[in-house]
This record gives sequence, C-alpha cells and structure tokens, in this order.
Amino acid sequence: MKKYFPTAVLLLALLALGATLLPGPSPRGFDLAAFGRLPVLADGRLKPMDTVARNTLLVLQGRQRVVTPDNRALTPHEWLLDLFFRPAEADTYAVIRIDNADVLSLFNLARSDGNGGVRFSFNQLRNGLAELDRQAQLVDAVESAERSAFQRAVAELHEHVFVYDRLKFSLQAPDSPDFPALLKDAAGLQSGKTVFESMDSFSALRVVPPTAVATEWRTAGRSLVASVAGAPVEPAVRAYTAMGLAWVNGQAEGFNAAVHDYTAGLAVSFGPVLRKCALEALFNRAEPFYTSMILYVVVFLLAVVSWLKWPEVLARAAFGLMGFAFVLTTVGIAARMWLEGRPPVTNLYSSALFIGWGAVGLCLILERIDGRAVAGAAGALIGFGTLVIAHHLSLSGDTLEMMRAVLDSNFWLATHVVTVTIGYASTFLAGFLAIIYILRGALTRSLDRGTADALARMVYGIVCFATFFSFVGTVLGGIWADQSWGRFWGWDPKENGALIIVIWNAVILHARWGGLIRQRGLMALAVFGNIVTAWSWFGTNMLGIGLHSYGFTDAAFYGLLTFVVSQLILVGVALLPPNLWRSLGTGTPLRPADTMGAVRLQPGGAKAG
Repeated sequence: MKKYFPTAVLLLALLALGATLLPGPSPRGFDLAAFGRLPVLADGRLKPMDTVARNTLLVLQGRQRVVTPDNRALTPHEWLLDLFFRPAEADTYAVIRIDNADVLSLFNLARSDGNGGVRFSFNQLRNGLAELDRQAQLVDAVESAERSAFQRAVAELHEHVFVYDRLKFSLQAPDSPDFPALLKDAAGLQSGKTVFESMDSFSALRVVPPTAVATEWRTAGRSLVASVAGAPVEPAVRAYTAMGLAWVNGQAEGFNAAVHDYTAGLAVSFGPVLRKCALEALFNRAEPFYTSMILYVVVFLLAVVSWLKWPEVLARAAFGLMGFAFVLTTVGIAARMWLEGRPPVTNLYSSALFIGWGAVGLCLILERIDGRAVAGAAGALIGFGTLVIAHHLSLSGDTLEMMRAVLDSNFWLATHVVTVTIGYASTFLAGFLAIIYILRGALTRSLDRGTADALARMVYGIVCFATFFSFVGTVLGGIWADQSWGRFWGWDPKENGALIIVIWNAVILHARWGGLIRQRGLMALAVFGNIVTAWSWFGTNMLGIGLHSYGFTDAAFYGLLTFVVSQLILVGVALLPPNLWRSLGTGTPLRPADTMGAVRLQPGGAKAG
C-alpha cells in the first residue's frame, strides 16, 4: 500500500482533470457548447460567447451557477440565451448580488427576500431603479477615494444593472414582441428602424463580423440600420435570429442547425478566430486554476501528515501532486499568454497567478533537494493563497482585458514585470517557510534539529535569491519609467514599495552576516517580509495615487489588514523567550544557532560568554 500510494494519488488527480475536460451534457438536445464558441467583440477584444456568459455572471453575482425560481439549475449558456431571447423570464432569476443593507432599502427589500440573502432578480429591483439612478448621480460628484461604503455599493450596483440591461439589446430589443417579423421584408425593416437604433445605442456586444463593405465588427443594431437603408440583412443577424426563435420554441434541431451553419460560414474567413475562441471556451470549462487550488489543499494535508506518520511515502505523494498542480498551472498560464498574445503578467490577476507559480516552482526545487515536505507545505500554502486572491480579482471582469497604453510593451512586460514579480514570489516564499519553522517550533514537537537547520538554509538562500531579483526588477522598472515618463525615479508609491522590498531583504542579509540574528531572528524578519511584499503588491494600489494608477482595488483592504495582523502575531511568537519555545516545542536543549541574537544560551538558559 505504501509503495503504490503516491502513484494512486497522481492517478486520481489525472482522473479529476480528465473529468473537467469532458463536455457537459446538452440540455434538451441543444448544442450549447457550439453556441459558446461563437466569437463576439466585447470590451475591446474578440472572445467566445462562453466567456461573455461566465464573466458576466461572476461580475453580477460572484459565481457562475444560476438557480431559477422553480429551483432549476441553469448553465451560463442557458442563462445568456434566456437573457437574449426570453428577457422576461431571465428577469426573474436572482443573479444580481447586493451585500449592503442600506442599498437594499432603496428597493424596500430585506435579505430574506433574496436567494441566499444576497442575490436578487431584476424584477425585484425594477421599482427602485429610478432612485438608484438618482443616488448614482450623487455618487458621481464624489471622488472615488472619499466615497463611503454605501456610495461604493451604489456605484457598483448601478454599473452591474447597466451591464445586465445592455446585454439584453445585443441580439434583439427586449421590448420588441415579435422581433423576427421585422426582418422578413423591407416594410418590416422600415417599421423597426427605431428598435434597431436603440439596439445599436445600448448593445454590449458586437456580433456582426467584418465584411467587404464594413471593415470592423458591428452591433446587430448598426447592421440592421444599414439594412433599413437598403443593405442586405447580414448572415450573422439572420443566424442569431434563427437561434433565438428556436430557443424560445424549444426546437433543438433548428437551434443546432443555425449555430452549425453560421459557424461553417465563419470558418471561411475567420478560421483562426474560431480556433482561438474554441480554445478559450475549453480553457473556461477546464478551470485549471480552480483544479490546482484544490490540489494544493491536498498537497498541504499530505505534507503536514507526513511530519507525523509515513514521512517518506507521504512526502513523495505531496511532491508528485504539487508537481502535477504546478504543471497544470503552467499550462493555464501558457494558454492565457497565447490567448492574450502577451507575457505572463499584465494585470493584478495575472500577477497573483505568476507569484504563486514562481513560488511553487522554487518549492519543487527545494523539496527535491531536502525531501522533508517542508517546502511542499509552503508551496501549497502560497499556491492556494495566490489562487484564492486571483479568484476574487476575477470578479471585477474580464481578466484578459485590453492593455493600458502605458503597459503596452511586451519587452518590458517580459523583463521588468516578470523579474520584479519573481522577487515578490521568492520573498513570500521565504516568509512562508519561516512561518512553518515558527509554528512547528512553538506549537509542536516535530521541529528536530535537522529540519530546523534545513529550514534556516532554505530561508537564507531564498532571501538571497529574492534580493537579486527584486533589485534587478526595480532597476529595470526605472529604465522603463525613463522611457515612458521621462524620469528614472519619481517616488511613486509603487516604486517606493519595490524599493522597500529590496531594502528589507538587504536588511535581513546584513543582520545575518553581522551576527545580529540567528535562526529565529532570521525567521522573524522573513515573516515581516510578507508584510512588506503585500504592501508593495496590494497596499500601494489602495492609496489611489501615483502614475501606477492601474489595477486599483480597495475591496481587499480588510483582507490585507487581517493578513498584516496575522504576520505580526507570528513575529511575536518568534520572539518568545527560548525557554518557552523549548517547553512548547521540541523540548530539546537550545544551541547557539537557536537564539535571536549573538548572545549564546547554554541548555539551562544561563548566559555563556
């Protein structure tokens, strides 16, 4: 059993991955997967309908699952099709999340009125939309940094309702009782001119591809306005109208025929676009980062249990599973790079992915050398934590967003951004290895001398590595700033944060070289490095000032504050008197290397020399 346990764990992980790659069942025979692969232009980039559905639901309600009033579960594709073609039905689905109780009062609603206490339907909000508009106008006059929690919630809900409403106009007008009839002849087109103009004004998606006449993607409304003037109705418009009619009437065969015929027509001129959308839809369905997040939890459990039982077998199982999760994350990041045509780090979301990926990669190397499952536990913690952060960042919208002009340089994204992000990852890794040292030493009897020395060597080596990459990355950032803004350094908050990381890592090394700290001192300073790095990564964005004004987020303030407090507590634990450590932890006499500074303690605790 012990011999084959690591292999069995890997096989189970492979089976779990394979299950995510299999296409789901087709509800009522509708080929929703083919519909999800259809390309549209939204938010400045071509993407499949699958991405539109999933991202919109994440923005609106923080999850992709939709539950109808009669407790039917809908896929994102079904929800989007209902919103397009059966808006009156879709308006009854609770897909708009409201957490602020004061905002709920604008609609005379209580938490008990919502699905799970936080999700509400458009119909429930309808009577209060005029008041929401009025409140949103008041909020617009207030600087974002000075808004109260209520004002931020109002602005967010107003934006979400706007997104929801615009989607309704993408393929037909929601208030048009018989939209297909308007496309039958010239008279119908003339009578629908006002409807088509409203579709063009409000549509969130450009669904009509370029033609010999029009060189850009257009909304269905704009295409139909041209048809009113005498141009033929575009094949894309006719195809989507046929899909809508079949969807409303429950005709799976007609729906599938319309989707497949339209796809075949697109393949003639837009084959590469279709292939890219198909890969993105597969990527969305596979959810490699979610799967990796679950695997990291299992890795951590295997690593921790290995300290108590079956150390060699469970450590090998943890190492193999962490390697599998690392490969899966690598494939996910590579897929994002191919889809975006950019280096791995372009925004806060991708930085979270890359920091976790880099830290886990370093842990694999350390674990291969040491084999005690210590680096495995640290890698699992960082991998899981960064993927959780990435998930919450994805709730703000499309993570493959268009690049801001100041960042539109693949060279500097591949040099400065990647290098400085590796510095972030390695500094975090040193801090998390130190956390393992502190918790095992202060709360358990599993930190033997060999493990303590191995951890100290790991932290020291990683700090050296982090110092190099954070310094080089900061210098490269200055060169990029000189090219972009005409100055090498401007004491921008983000620049200061990067400099503080370099200085702190240098402080750790000099304190160690000068004999001011030993093992536990090194660990305490490494844990504080987590605070320094978290401030540079997220804290500087929360200030809302500086030229690095992209990727701001204030939603993570309390999360960051909680993290900082937890790290300060751990630093305090590291500073406990050595005798208390000995009584709580290993119960073995301390050596000189275990003390905080240069003062040596003999086994009895008396000063020596």
